[in-house]
Amino acid sequence: MNTIAEFTIIGRVGEIKQVGTTVRVSIASSYSRKDNRGEWVERTRWNEVTVFGESTRGYVKRNIVKGDLVFTSGSMGQTKWEKDGETFYGVTLAGERIERLSKGPNHGDDKADEPQERRSGPADDSDIPF
Repeated sequence: MNTIAEFTIIGRVGEIKQVGTTVRVSIASSYSRKDNRGEWVERTRWNEVTVFGESTRGYVKRNIVKGDLVFTSGSMGQTKWEKDGETFYGVTLAGERIERLSKGPNHGDDKADEPQERRSGPADDSDIPF
């Protein structure tokens, strides 16, 4: 029996940065709920997605900018490191697929979105560290 650890995020892009051979994309997703007084409040959560695959990195660099609404999915795994004798744990979200759903206000061009099949290349998970 196969097991999986996957994620799916739809949200707005915050920051895109190159880190070594990877690209990290911060994505904000908002959730609404009622507070103790019965009023709706919105909470924004940020997630950083690391893109390892070459074709997907290229797509992000060419087509995604801050403010865009994106769909991303991929695998996730726990990471562990030590600093000053203390052990820390985190979760790496390895983005294998990313698609722009709509352009944000920071796009400078008016060209139409790419066809669905060209939005992101096939998943290349050979560089994922887990």
